[in-house]
Amino acid sequence: MSRFDTDNFELDVIERSREKPVLVDFWAAWCGPCRVIGPVLERLADQNGDDWELRKLDTEKHPMIARQYRITSIPAVKLFVDGEVKDEFVGALPEQVIVDWLKKALPSRFHEQLKRAEALVAEGNLGEAHHLLWEVLENEPDDQHGITLMAQVELYSDPSKAAETAERIPLGSDRFETAEAIKALSRLFRYVETPDVLDDAPIKTDYLNAIRLLREGNNEAALEGFIDIILRNRYYDDDGARKAVIAIFKLLGEDHETTRTYRNPFANALY
Repeated sequence: MSRFDTDNFELDVIERSREKPVLVDFWAAWCGPCRVIGPVLERLADQNGDDWELRKLDTEKHPMIARQYRITSIPAVKLFVDGEVKDEFVGALPEQVIVDWLKKALPSRFHEQLKRAEALVAEGNLGEAHHLLWEVLENEPDDQHGITLMAQVELYSDPSKAAETAERIPLGSDRFETAEAIKALSRLFRYVETPDVLDDAPIKTDYLNAIRLLREGNNEAALEGFIDIILRNRYYDDDGARKAVIAIFKLLGEDHETTRTYRNPFANALY
């Protein structure tokens, strides 16, 4: 039995991945490609033991686990982080391709700090979040999770800087939509200082008030204001109220209570 094999998936993979990423090689003795990729993964695991661990699971011995994770072709390789599959691939890929895949798939070395910073942002504790994110980005300046969180922190104190920070997220990144939401709200926040750039209209005062409420962190009142504007004059400021609501939902997250509360009123206002 290889030192990488596991007969205790819950302990060796699920629980262990809450402390360190775990790469699981789903294999079987009869599988030729598995015999090709297996030694490659073992060698990479020996070289990168500080960053992630390897576990190998024989699908013939553990068919229920294989079914649970929808293994229909092997070798199948899945990366577990915090008890969940974060990324995966199937087949005996060349070693350099696997190395490149790992660089993209593995979470930051500062994964725990980023999770803490994300929680601080959600709580509105932006000062402490800024300090933590500054430390992370000093060490990993290209970490896209850290960049988007920093842009969120900056959004309420320096909208222009937040937009500049968000520009560092490239098209195709899984953080791109969040960065676009930050840039959309940054544009709105700048209206507070330069209201004269907005077209004069009966709804202008209410639009600016909704923006001020949002910048003050009163998401619920801001959403009510933006939804009311959609009902009265949807296309004011190039559909600005609709874009604002979408951006707020994106930053809060689809499962946030506020998003769930205002999703249907928003949809009803549109249609």
